[in-house]
Amino acid sequence: MNWDDVADAMFGGLPYYGEILALVSNSVWAGAVLGLVGGLIGVFIMQRDMAFAVHGISELSFAGAAAALLIGWDVVTGSIIGSLVAAAIIGWLGARARDRNSIIGVLMPFGLGLGILFLSLYDGRSANRFSLLTGQIVSVQSGQLGWLIAIGAVVLLGLLLIWRPLRFDSLDPQSAAARGVPTTAVSLAFMLLLGLIVAVAVHIIGALLVMALLVTPAAAAMRVASGPLSVPLLSALFGFVSAVGGILLAIMGTLPVSPYITTISFVIYLVCRAVGARRGRVTRGEVEPDARPTSRTRR
Repeated sequence: MNWDDVADAMFGGLPYYGEILALVSNSVWAGAVLGLVGGLIGVFIMQRDMAFAVHGISELSFAGAAAALLIGWDVVTGSIIGSLVAAAIIGWLGARARDRNSIIGVLMPFGLGLGILFLSLYDGRSANRFSLLTGQIVSVQSGQLGWLIAIGAVVLLGLLLIWRPLRFDSLDPQSAAARGVPTTAVSLAFMLLLGLIVAVAVHIIGALLVMALLVTPAAAAMRVASGPLSVPLLSALFGFVSAVGGILLAIMGTLPVSPYITTISFVIYLVCRAVGARRGRVTRGEVEPDARPTSRTRR
């Protein structure tokens, strides 16, 4: 492959950009919903130290979608069932971090193995199989868009309803339990909401790369903000820019959408990390001269 081939793969669709954009408008809307809601829920994923759980749920979501593809069901329905089963198992059995990580470690290879088995038995288009792993711009059909938006709305509404107890339980679970917060119910509700949004993410970015929209935007936001309102808003903004920006860039050529989304998300994280580190150096520089002992103090 020479540079001309690379340029054609990245920008070969520019002359037809408007027509292609009209064809993938469903994915743009679904990506916008996923970016916003995924950024919000990602804050709690980071606070509860559950980034590993996202990947575990995505593997069973992939298995459910692959099974639906094999038997001719709707792929969205299959991925939702797989996600909810994984989320319920993790939320119910994994109350403690050690138990949760071991359960996820068991579920991940099992789900991935099932998905690979179902895809190997599927004799349809190879593009359908590949899109479940790495995402596909045109994977969102008109009939599925309403379901994906409805799922995003349910997750957003659910987050708003349990926002305060969930935030309390995420930051200080011992105090939350002592104050009477139903931590088990809150944890299970959060896991089910996470399972729903993971099912949406599988159709946009693929099962292998869902953390780029559910973890990285929140991790970036936490580098430059700390307020209870600023962090979720920044995380939602970063998720939206990564998802929609990645789709809009991908349709300029023939490359999959996932490399664009993951690259934008990663660049945002690097910039936020650099900004956060610079702020830390500036703050230390302002504090250190005041901490130096004066001549009177030395005496």
